[in-house]
Amino acid sequence: MFYVLCIAFSALSYLSGGLNGAIMLSKALYGEDIREKGSGNPGFTNFKRVYGGASAWFVMLIDSLKTVVPLLAACITFDALYDMWQFAAAMCGFFAMLGHAYPLLYKFKGGKAFITGETVVWFVDWRVGIVVTAVFLILLFMLHYMSVASIVSAVLNPVSLCIFGFSTPFVLVFSILSAALLVCRHKANIIRLLNHEESKFYFKKKASV
Repeated sequence: MFYVLCIAFSALSYLSGGLNGAIMLSKALYGEDIREKGSGNPGFTNFKRVYGGASAWFVMLIDSLKTVVPLLAACITFDALYDMWQFAAAMCGFFAMLGHAYPLLYKFKGGKAFITGETVVWFVDWRVGIVVTAVFLILLFMLHYMSVASIVSAVLNPVSLCIFGFSTPFVLVFSILSAALLVCRHKANIIRLLNHEESKFYFKKKASV
């Protein structure tokens, strides 16, 4: 039964993670496909740069909620049956991120999964969530590079878990896999950073950027 539940909730998390807020809203509100605009990445940052305004925050809301629902269901179930809610959060969180990055619904062409990953961190350990979110915001406001803030905070996730502790080694394994996935999804950003071509991110539009 344990393995059946693992497969079922992993599949549910993957499919739910594949629902992309940026793609859905760009089509619903603007009649366009965000994958054909800006950097082509179907995520919050590109959506904000292309369309700006309050609609971008709904992308964040959708990408967070699509992660919360399957993870909450998995955590409640695994906690009640096996007292393994943290394992469920880490496992399902990874598959939700995988679904966002490589969605079946969009022919495996998805986003970078940062918002999904950030949501997962809070489920796994709220203390790690505080650390990761704080570092992310500090780096973003200091450097204005969304990619740098995302990559550093992703790597910090498993490191913080080692400091605060985890219930089973599989929690750390899934956290490392999640961090690796996010870093890999930022490959193009890393190349642009090295070439000094990466665009900066501002919450308010700046004409010079």
